Amino acid sequence: MDWFQALILGIVQGLTEYLPVSSSGHLTIGSALFGVDGEANLTFNIAVHVATVLSTCCILWKEIVWIFKDLFAFKWNEGTKYALNIIVSMIPIGIVGVLLKDKVEAIFNPETSASIFGNSLFIVGCCLMLTALLLTFSYFAKPRQKEHITPWNAFVIGIAQACAVLPGLSRSGSTIATGLLLGNKKERMAQFSFLMVIPPILGEALLDMKDLIGGEAAAEGASTAIGTLPLIVGFLAAFVVGCMACKWMIDIVKKGKLIWFAIYCAVVSLLVIILPYLF
Repeated sequence: MDWFQALILGIVQGLTEYLPVSSSGHLTIGSALFGVDGEANLTFNIAVHVATVLSTCCILWKEIVWIFKDLFAFKWNEGTKYALNIIVSMIPIGIVGVLLKDKVEAIFNPETSASIFGNSLFIVGCCLMLTALLLTFSYFAKPRQKEHITPWNAFVIGIAQACAVLPGLSRSGSTIATGLLLGNKKERMAQFSFLMVIPPILGEALLDMKDLIGGEAAAEGASTAIGTLPLIVGFLAAFVVGCMACKWMIDIVKKGKLIWFAIYCAVVSLLVIILPYLF
């Protein structure tokens, strides 16, 4: 991977991590177009995901400070309730990470997924279509708007996040759409969706770093080693674009314009599924 490819993939990660179009799906498509395996390169994967976590912290730093301030007050207050909801939302993805990690990684591996599912890009196309349908349902559904996200809602939203480990099924799209279908307010859902993903991403990054330090990743992926310059370029691109996309997405959800992303996901889905059979 050279610096230009890292720049493009970093921009893709920073943009699609927040927009409801699936970052993993677009990284898979981008890597296939470039002929490089960005997802399989563990070091690059860690860098761009940590970059998007930092961009979330920069945009939502007031909310993060509020949560920790209320937590350390050691009282049952709004910040403590919010933190509890985030913890509850992590349960499904934690179960998937512990019990199904190897099977999920097999889906991201082009060779393994080809043998199990037929074609990795075909999986991405199907999951993008599911994302389009979910966004469409949330756009036309008009449930009663709740004032607060309940622990049960947080758990169901967490299930949506766990399902979104599949490439092409948007994490932000799945969690936001699920929250809206449950009747939660638009302005609350985007914020909760972006905050709830911070612990799982950091946890996954720590586990991946453990593999790197232990030498397992180096032994398995020596042929896909990435240089320092592409790594830095990818990290900065994901961080800067992530900051802009995070703020933009919060405004989009408030205005209720998710239907345009549903149309986009449907079009890309059809292209990804059909084009390989035409050329």
